[in-house]
Amino acid sequence: MLVIIKNSPDAVEAKRAVKIARDMAADICLIQNGVYFSLKGRLEGFCGTVYLLDEDRRLRGLSNDDIEKDIKKIDYDDLIELIVNEDNVIGAF
Repeated sequence: MLVIIKNSPDAVEAKRAVKIARDMAADICLIQNGVYFSLKGRLEGFCGTVYLLDEDRRLRGLSNDDIEKDIKKIDYDDLIELIVNEDNVIGAF
């Protein structure tokens, strides 16, 4: 399962999305303001794979040094491929 998160970490919907992903052992994809979840320490203890739309990261001025090292940066083509290949996709919170 893939959970797509577009809202910033202070949004109730985004917090709920992370909880859903944790509870269901799902992966998450951070887009738009959701990329702020990629900052160091924001997703501590998250066991799934975290994907980050790299263009949205750059547009918000986040450097590679600002984000967790285990996060996988993707582009729009990769995002489409993730969505198509997943059995279930929940988004965008």
